[in-house]
Amino acid sequence: MYNEQVLIVDDERNIVELIELYARQAGYRTRHAYDGQTGLDMAINEPPALMILDLMLPGLDGWEVCKRVRARSDVPIIMLTARDEDVDKIIGLELGADDYLTKPFNPRELMARVKAILRRVKNENNAHPGANATMRAGNLTIDRARRETLIAGKLVRLRTKEFDLLVTLLENKGIVFTREKLLETVWGFDFAGETRTVDVHVAQLRKRIAGSGVEIETVFGVGYKLTAI
Repeated sequence: MYNEQVLIVDDERNIVELIELYARQAGYRTRHAYDGQTGLDMAINEPPALMILDLMLPGLDGWEVCKRVRARSDVPIIMLTARDEDVDKIIGLELGADDYLTKPFNPRELMARVKAILRRVKNENNAHPGANATMRAGNLTIDRARRETLIAGKLVRLRTKEFDLLVTLLENKGIVFTREKLLETVWGFDFAGETRTVDVHVAQLRKRIAGSGVEIETVFGVGYKLTAI
């Protein structure tokens, strides 16, 4: 049993009950809120291990809640959106969400993502600096121990999954990864999830590392690979 606490913030009570059912079966403790302000207060006053946050909420919407939580805490956030709109997902990722799912979703897939994110957080907390903690390509320098990315000596802030994605591709420079393989390697999913997650993260990562001398190329019909100019 995991016993980590998951906070669910969604105004649809049937969704909350469904998530709680699967979360408890997976060994997690749960709390919930049906509006943004209450969810924000709960996240700040007693930070959970992970937060599942709906986008459309009464009062404070999910974007604002995510923004305010992220200003105070690094608690992992999975956002839920009822619309399959890239702009919603990109804004959520920009504000600091770790991942997103579009409603309706498979609760087993949601639990797989919860497990993968919490496992990654635990591994990061237990990690020790190694001899090969620094990686370089072009004007890009990555300090894996500090989880810092620099371009020409200037610190660039990457979201958690953006950093993990960049490290994975840089470790395997020139090797083509399918979206499914990136989901497995970076997100830790043990089954095929929503591969659009990879596309959105790649699009944001490309913007952040522009001018680094490193490019993430699309291999049409297959996936992505990283090359140094």
